[in-house]
Amino acid sequence: MKKILLLAVIWGLTPVALFAGEFTGAAEYIGSSRFNQIKARGIWQFGLNWSTGLEGKYAKEDTFKDPVFALKAPLSFSSDLVSVSVAPFYYFKNKSDPQQSYQAFGMSGKLIMTLQDDAVNELYSHAYVGASFARQRGLLSLEDNSINNQYYSQAAYTVGLHKNFFRAFSFEAIGTAFQYPDGISKVVAFRGILDQNDLVFLQSYDIVHELPKYTAGGRLTRLWADRRATLYASYRFGEFYTADPEHSVIVGNSFALAEWALCDVAYNHLRTVHNKDKRDIFYAQMRFVF
Repeated sequence: MKKILLLAVIWGLTPVALFAGEFTGAAEYIGSSRFNQIKARGIWQFGLNWSTGLEGKYAKEDTFKDPVFALKAPLSFSSDLVSVSVAPFYYFKNKSDPQQSYQAFGMSGKLIMTLQDDAVNELYSHAYVGASFARQRGLLSLEDNSINNQYYSQAAYTVGLHKNFFRAFSFEAIGTAFQYPDGISKVVAFRGILDQNDLVFLQSYDIVHELPKYTAGGRLTRLWADRRATLYASYRFGEFYTADPEHSVIVGNSFALAEWALCDVAYNHLRTVHNKDKRDIFYAQMRFVF
């Protein structure tokens, strides 16, 4: 199974990319007092409706002695009525702890359906659903104080709605529920390298290793289409099996630097419901279109 997924991850380097009509590259940095993360990706548009690519991630976290490396290979199909995307990912083996290795792999998928597309009045609305699955190897702690070195499975299911208003605003509502096929009732902690944001975006730029129950939130965006600029703010609440419930607030700004270059910067504040844990995270992305 792992070999099949690893082969799927590197499909972004297959010869189909040679027929690219457009190339989009991006470099991304996320930093806080607890970690620094860098991502780089390239997406190739081929044909009228297809795109594929490859993303590499490097993360240096306080909780792991060795850096964490991962690959992701998105593949998508888009038309006027529907868009489908899948993204297998693979975390390379990490041996930060003596006599213990960490690893993860999985796949995320998303289906976007067009509910309204009025080009004359510049109005649109989209509904989407997502399903993702992952397995990771790590240390599973149970209520009886036993610690198991094992692979652990989880799935995530997302629903969302994205709609614009008055040609100047857009609103997005998102909810995600998590499932654990191997059982979750007696689990008190899991130490693994998987960032839950690779399974499904949790409306936070944090690296999330805790096991979520559900998340729900929304995002409001002010659009200036003629300037290719936005201001946005989002809020998310999430509950976890292995951590306290948490609030996440993001404010950000995206803008064009040139015809071929876009920048996105954001600030993310997170805190638990009892204010026991507060974190501030900074995000910056440069995107290039050729």
